[in-house]
Amino acid sequence: MPVSLPPALERSLRLLRCPTCRARDLTFGRGALRCPVGHSFDVARHGYAGLLTGARATSGDDAAMVRARSRFLSTGAYAPLREAAARLAAGAAPGQATVVDVGCGTGYYLAGVLDRLPGAHGLGLDTSVRALRSAARAHERAAAASWDVFRPFPLADGAVDVVLDVFAPRNPAEFHRVLRPTGRLVVVRPTGRHLAELHGRLPAAVTVDPCKEQRLHRALDPYFDAAFTEHVEYAAPLTGPESLDLVAMTPSARHLRHADLDADVVVPGQVTVSVLVTAYRPR
Repeated sequence: MPVSLPPALERSLRLLRCPTCRARDLTFGRGALRCPVGHSFDVARHGYAGLLTGARATSGDDAAMVRARSRFLSTGAYAPLREAAARLAAGAAPGQATVVDVGCGTGYYLAGVLDRLPGAHGLGLDTSVRALRSAARAHERAAAASWDVFRPFPLADGAVDVVLDVFAPRNPAEFHRVLRPTGRLVVVRPTGRHLAELHGRLPAAVTVDPCKEQRLHRALDPYFDAAFTEHVEYAAPLTGPESLDLVAMTPSARHLRHADLDADVVVPGQVTVSVLVTAYRPR
């Protein structure tokens, strides 16, 4: 069956630039996006565009991590976090906003922003094709494409109203380039108290570097001013399977043996969710 172009991805064509030559006016035909020069990028049957070509720095979340993430996020344990990010993003965006979620994962947070902005449309970027399969159908107004945050984005200059970055790597120069002068960057990152109960039970789990916040400010300072920061912290009750999914969906899963994830020691009755959500203005 021929691949069709999802409506949300069609709306994103004006935003996209050819990843190879930076040409505009990408068109769709025979299951692929093409630039005027002739470079071609497949649109997967799952609905996302495969813009990332050549050697990849990372493959992103694997299938097991994506399944665990989808199950955990469906419980609503991170809903207050998503609401805070959506609130800050929507507060600075026009009704017809363009929202780009960098490191979008399954599209959970992008969908939250679009729910608050009925006239907006979004584009999620991620390296994980497994995650992009979910992101491409996370919201009727959300498109998805494969891309590496550390490369120049395949996006037009000054065409984006909101860049969303939730627990994801950052590229401040590219964030600044693609944002409108009136746009906003919304960054969500963990504090040292985030998931502290799991860290205490799993010595191999990834913890938050105490210098991470300083490094973030140094990286963003040449390009952005912090407009508003909200500290979101609450206790999230968890069942045993939810605890296991929480561990399995994070980078910690890469450092743990399968036996570690099955051990009773992994399962606390609740965890502390503690994050900082900051809206930044371009300088």
